[in-house]
Amino acid sequence: MEIICNQNELNNSIQLVSKAVASRPTHPILANILLTADEGTNKISLTGFDLNLGIQTSFDGTVKNSGAITIPSKLLSEIVNKLPNETPVSLEAEESSDNILIKSDRGSFTLKGIPSDEYPNLPFVESGTSLNIDPTSFLKALKSTIFASSNDDSKQLLTGVNFTFKTNHLESASTDGHRLAVALIGNEKYTENKENSSSNDGNLSVTIPTRSLREIEKLVSLRSSENSIKLFYDKGQVVFISSNQIITTRTLEGNYPNYSQLIPDTFSKILNFNTKKLIDALERIAVLADQQSSVVKIKLDDTDLASISADAQDIGNANESIPVSYSGENFDIAFNVRYLLEGLKVISSENVILKCNISTTPAVFVPEDNLNSFTYLVMPVQVRS
Repeated sequence: MEIICNQNELNNSIQLVSKAVASRPTHPILANILLTADEGTNKISLTGFDLNLGIQTSFDGTVKNSGAITIPSKLLSEIVNKLPNETPVSLEAEESSDNILIKSDRGSFTLKGIPSDEYPNLPFVESGTSLNIDPTSFLKALKSTIFASSNDDSKQLLTGVNFTFKTNHLESASTDGHRLAVALIGNEKYTENKENSSSNDGNLSVTIPTRSLREIEKLVSLRSSENSIKLFYDKGQVVFISSNQIITTRTLEGNYPNYSQLIPDTFSKILNFNTKKLIDALERIAVLADQQSSVVKIKLDDTDLASISADAQDIGNANESIPVSYSGENFDIAFNVRYLLEGLKVISSENVILKCNISTTPAVFVPEDNLNSFTYLVMPVQVRS
């Protein structure tokens, strides 16, 4: 195999697929990137696959001889990254020894590869469900909920985001047990082809690990100008395909919690804040709140101002008042300030509505201009008086 390509394109492709290379491989070849070259199309393809997440990307180059080889990911990445930008790079694989010779105008490197026939094939979905998804809608649904997923591996299903593809909208949800984010995005562009779909009520519902979604987010962001991205699902595997990239990931198996049951039907207290003023005040108060318990208290009295405060024992305290639209009895409620900020920052509405009952039951934040598009439920923190 012999190829010549641009350093920048090769480097970008290596950085992309290396995210799917196993950090603690169960087999030496899983620490490698698969490089394949096709003389007929002059296409160069790179693949990383850790048996859970797989990323494949291709780009144009000059292919003098077709072939395939796997190359140590870490070494290849560091070498190509340090070569002069935008210069031609040639890679040549010797069939007899599996050595890879990397040459640029500054010098050459030789690495020991592993034959490609030992590299596991990326799973491809041949039957099941296929969808054409609108990149912009999917990206919005992902960004609105991914932050609320759990980091605790023992919670398995909660370490991902649940997506439900309905007739003309997309619903995404994530929870870590302390908060819940649900986004409802209109998505009239997607069409579907279902065979043997195991979804509920005819809708496709899949839970995708957050780690995989971080990489899918990058792919979809780069492709947001495209009309659609193909999604295939079958037997615990999801594959996203755009013009020159493929990402495949295992899904998290099991029934995602029925989160709609967690949201209260009625609320006795409705507060209306300016979103930016609330975020700015919380960020200032967070300077002290983060020193200890991350707890902020929101207090309402007879005025048209809400008091936001934090008390860091033996360090100091902070207090700020911001305008609020509220008519009701006096009360106070406390939250983890990080939870509040992460949820508020995905709300694009000028005003945000806080709905609650008492200081020990779930509170819900919704955008004022589109109440049903996003729901963020947060459990209050109980504070001793």
